[in-house]
Amino acid sequence: MNDEEIDYSDIPPLTEEFFEKATLRISAPQAQQLVQIEPDILKWFQAQSGEYKALINSVLRRYIENCDEQRTV
Repeated sequence: MNDEEIDYSDIPPLTEEFFEKATLRISAPQAQQLVQIEPDILKWFQAQSGEYKALINSVLRRYIENCDEQRTV
């Protein structure tokens, strides 16, 4: 069956009222990994590499390691 053959007539339309009452639900493991990155910072990382997420993690790891080294000195 393709999309044109599916009968959607019994499904109510999604109205503005529906979206006003809707709630976004994210699983706990996903929610723990959410970080809000400012748009200009994200843009910069994306321009550096296609693997920008790995680059962000690498920069954060180096920062942590540097902070740990400064504490032990």
